Amino acid sequence: MGGLLKDKVAAITGGGGDIGAAIARSFAANGCKVVVFGRSREPLDRVAFEVSGVAVAGDVAVEADVARLMETCEDRFGRLDVLVNNAGITGPVASVEDMDMVAFDRTVATNLRGVILCMKHAIPLLKRQGGSIINVSSILGLRGQPRRTPYTATKFAVIAITQSAAHELGGSGVRVNALCPGAVRTGLNMRLIAERSRVEGVSKEELIRTGYVDVSALKKWVEPEDVAAAALFLASDAAGAITGTHLKVDCGRLGS
Repeated sequence: MGGLLKDKVAAITGGGGDIGAAIARSFAANGCKVVVFGRSREPLDRVAFEVSGVAVAGDVAVEADVARLMETCEDRFGRLDVLVNNAGITGPVASVEDMDMVAFDRTVATNLRGVILCMKHAIPLLKRQGGSIINVSSILGLRGQPRRTPYTATKFAVIAITQSAAHELGGSGVRVNALCPGAVRTGLNMRLIAERSRVEGVSKEELIRTGYVDVSALKKWVEPEDVAAAALFLASDAAGAITGTHLKVDCGRLGS
């Protein structure tokens, strides 16, 4: 098999979700061996079967689980070329004064601690031959939004981590970049919209129209495959001179 990632190995967290699955399919179609990681075994197994890859169940916030992910890459393939830090949760939709701190801490553990842990354990493998780390942030990592403080805080931090690590690792041939998707048509986002509808008293249809479609230059949602295409570019040698930056995939969303 040919392709942009021929003979490379990638670990993709959040690999059972819509975006993670799209990235796994895109990478595999371009010659990459894929290891998908996440908390729910059934969707992971389904994606792994589809791409002839490997599924590892675990939690990015648990260091032993992350270490096991990287050990699987080493044991099965003898290398790691690409890490995609895609695992994430939306966190609570609430004002700061009404914040559930247990939910806040859970958001930080997944969206921030998980990124650091995966990088920590992937870097020794990546340094052997160089490679690419792709951290999935968000357009809400570029600007805040009311009642989304836990999510925006973690996604801002992911961009800072990306910039710092890019300078740490550049001499080893490891590139580190962030993706900032806009509103992606996923099950996760649909659940978030339902929660916002409940909290804000606005219909789901109105939230989608005014908050996602009308404010984009292309007048549409981002599809998971759009994010996957951007990840494929950043993972490939075509992006060999790109590190320490972020790439928006948001259909030209105004104000992002």
